[in-house]
Amino acid sequence: QVQLVESGGGLVQAGGSLRLSCVASGRTFSSNYMGWFRQPPGKAREFVAAISWRSSDTYYSDSVEGRFTISRDNARNTMYLQMNSLKPEDTAVYYCVAAPKIDTIGSRSDYWGQGTQVTVSS
Repeated sequence: QVQLVESGGGLVQAGGSLRLSCVASGRTFSSNYMGWFRQPPGKAREFVAAISWRSSDTYYSDSVEGRFTISRDNARNTMYLQMNSLKPEDTAVYYCVAAPKIDTIGSRSDYWGQGTQVTVSS
């Protein structure tokens, strides 16, 4: 089992920045990939970014590419999402996920955090 706890969400004005953190505990060695998903109000959950175990590979959705940066510190079992130039459409609950494979990341069988709210005002 892997437990994930997100933090760092909040209210920010458009153009501002936030950094989300996700601390993992438990059998973290089984999670080769970690990532972020988000669920905007009234919409389906969507992929945001993902990162491989050694941070050699990163993946971003088109909507956040160039504005968000994903990183991880395996010594601290922590993953980060630096979000810059935030837009109102970035408003969502952001979820941390840990997965064994990148091609199925986000599946129900992956490990999920409880989510943290990010609200961007215009």
